[in-house]
Amino acid sequence: MNKISNRQVICDTLMELSKEDKNIMVLTCDSRGSASMGEFAKQYPEQFVEVGIAEQDCVGIAAGLATCGKKPYVASPACFLSMRSVEQIKVDIAYSKTNVKLIGISGGVSYGALGMTHHSLQDIAVIRAIPGIAVLLPADRFETKKMIKALQEYNKPAYIRIGRNPVEDVYENEDFEFEIGKANILHEGNDITIIATGETVKIALDASKRLEDIGVTCRVLSMHTIKPIDEEVILKAAKETKAIITVEEHSIYGGLGAAVSEVVCQNEPTKMKIVAIPDEAPITGNSKEVFDYYGLTADNLIKIAKELLEK
Repeated sequence: MNKISNRQVICDTLMELSKEDKNIMVLTCDSRGSASMGEFAKQYPEQFVEVGIAEQDCVGIAAGLATCGKKPYVASPACFLSMRSVEQIKVDIAYSKTNVKLIGISGGVSYGALGMTHHSLQDIAVIRAIPGIAVLLPADRFETKKMIKALQEYNKPAYIRIGRNPVEDVYENEDFEFEIGKANILHEGNDITIIATGETVKIALDASKRLEDIGVTCRVLSMHTIKPIDEEVILKAAKETKAIITVEEHSIYGGLGAAVSEVVCQNEPTKMKIVAIPDEAPITGNSKEVFDYYGLTADNLIKIAKELLEK
């Protein structure tokens, strides 16, 4: 079982990149510990800024640094970064086209026991609606490392959302292609497609393997980039398989399911089911308990797949 969190991978990767690129800056909002950025601050003190509990100021400072040729990465809890500083993200980052990477840590229901104030289940919807900013969610530590390296060459604004704890590996190693805006096909199939993002990708992959045992071939897509979304791979799935299921650690409104629906309904209508958190204040509990309660599980995906194929 993997014991390395995605936030630790981000820190390690940025330290590796900073050996060659002194323009990389990391900014935190009293969150260097929760972002696992302590070692970066120790090794690269002149490339680190601790702003304190002031997310709006942090985003503004990052934007200013970007206009001076720096490459800022802001690491702060997703629930605060995406909600408290949304105006600064819209104006100082997206509208101003500053090369700032926003890293929303402990996203989704990672702070499950702390309840709705600390959940970030609207961040994808909010930031996806802002013109000029990419939205990305890596599936595991390998995809996270590939993503950060790709973002280093992506001179545009981006919002990256990760969870808090280590997640099971989806990939075996780093031997795979990664391109911002292009989904990765993790499992082939012609009966049904499951499109997942972030920590739900492993669940989708597990479901596909179990469906195969009962004679159902299931295509699995890791949609690591929700904006710009890979329309080509979605439409191919809509044409070649009988139905699409999306699964995400987000509200049913405005996230991956909505993004896929927008592509499908306007170009290649097909049966679809969005598996996400319903329109309510979610229960409190750890991530697994919340996932189990709302059906973000392999068992539920298999059940839904059977129902869609029977219709």
